[in-house]
Amino acid sequence: MTSRTERTVTAGALTAAVAVLLTGCASDASHGYQSDYSAHGPLHVVGYPSTGSLDIVQKAVWRLADGDVQGLAGLAVDDTDAEATARNWVKTFGAGAGGEVTADFYDEGSVRQVVVLYFAGSGQRKEVEARIGEDDSWGLTLADPDPAEASAEPDWAPAEPGGTGSRTSGAHSGPSGKQ
Repeated sequence: MTSRTERTVTAGALTAAVAVLLTGCASDASHGYQSDYSAHGPLHVVGYPSTGSLDIVQKAVWRLADGDVQGLAGLAVDDTDAEATARNWVKTFGAGAGGEVTADFYDEGSVRQVVVLYFAGSGQRKEVEARIGEDDSWGLTLADPDPAEASAEPDWAPAEPGGTGSRTSGAHSGPSGKQ
């Protein structure tokens, strides 16, 4: 039989252990973000990102800059072509992502958003699609397994960020013409 004091001490120790675990988990997540943020240059933003689209695009630029194929593939909304696409993107845009990058977020981004990345150092541009996946979390459409497709620049996007007021024209309907 345990005394009232022993039960109180045990309950207190259990509460403290749970608090440490919860705090540790939260700080690990924020520490990862803080480490990523401090290890990379700032992402310049133009347009109208949602919280989710901005977060996923920022992470994609970091993974590109780090040459992290697996990390970039892990941001995909589905994994059909994710690894091949991530490999192509890292090879094509990784060096540019290590310098100044501007993300131009087009139109409204509540569930899907077209974003054009401008890599200042290399002069490259890349159109990406951020969207909510089946698990209700934001991810990227990684559907460029062909190296030529992966490196293709968007012919509809202006040469400079913000050139269209971050609005797509009526002729453009999204990546690969999808609505």
